[in-house]
Amino acid sequence: MIKIVVTGGSGRFGKELQKYESKHKILFPKKKELDILNIKKLRKYLIRKKPNILIHLAGLSRPMNVHEKKIEKSIDLNIIGTANVTKVCKELNIKLIYFSTNYVYSGTKGNYKETDPLLPVNKYAWSKLGGEASVQLYENSLILRVCMTEKPFVHDKAFANVKTSFMFHQDVVKILFKLLKKKGIINVGGKSDYVYNFAKKSNPNTKKIFLKKKAKLIMPFDSSINLSKLNKIIKKN
Repeated sequence: MIKIVVTGGSGRFGKELQKYESKHKILFPKKKELDILNIKKLRKYLIRKKPNILIHLAGLSRPMNVHEKKIEKSIDLNIIGTANVTKVCKELNIKLIYFSTNYVYSGTKGNYKETDPLLPVNKYAWSKLGGEASVQLYENSLILRVCMTEKPFVHDKAFANVKTSFMFHQDVVKILFKLLKKKGIINVGGKSDYVYNFAKKSNPNTKKIFLKKKAKLIMPFDSSINLSKLNKIIKKN
């Protein structure tokens, strides 16, 4: 059986992944066991556990403004931490699966393919792209540009003029196990839709708001992704 180690397993998506712990041989080390900023400790843990695959979820995400206010934290966790993980995986020949974001695309036209140019619009996305840069150097790796959120939709308001490709965490988990043997880059998400329309399906009380072009919250107006590559893989499985 394939043995998998997951970094950041205590996060929102990690908790969904933990539900499959009994079906797959998955380890969820705590930070005191595996610290991505302590490369010696990271190496020691992976040598001891000997996983075939490392799924790298650990990092800094929400709230988005933390990346604006504390860039050093964003750099440490999303760029340097990911580089450490990549170096040790290369050293020990462990397959690396890195969770990136669809925000690495420019977010102006939507329907982005994996081969489209990248131009993040906020510092969170830049930090995730910084992580991608190190993973790209390692051939035995898979980068997932994921667009996902919790179910039900956690916010009481949602943008009616912002389009994306949200998929719920539990649905991404099901897809993940079909991608373990893949390499390269794959977009992962759901059908393109306005955030408000998506949110209403799971949270009928969601209120409609609109993102202004000069808003302090910097985010793309259309970060929807092309899923043709993902759909072909799922059909084959």
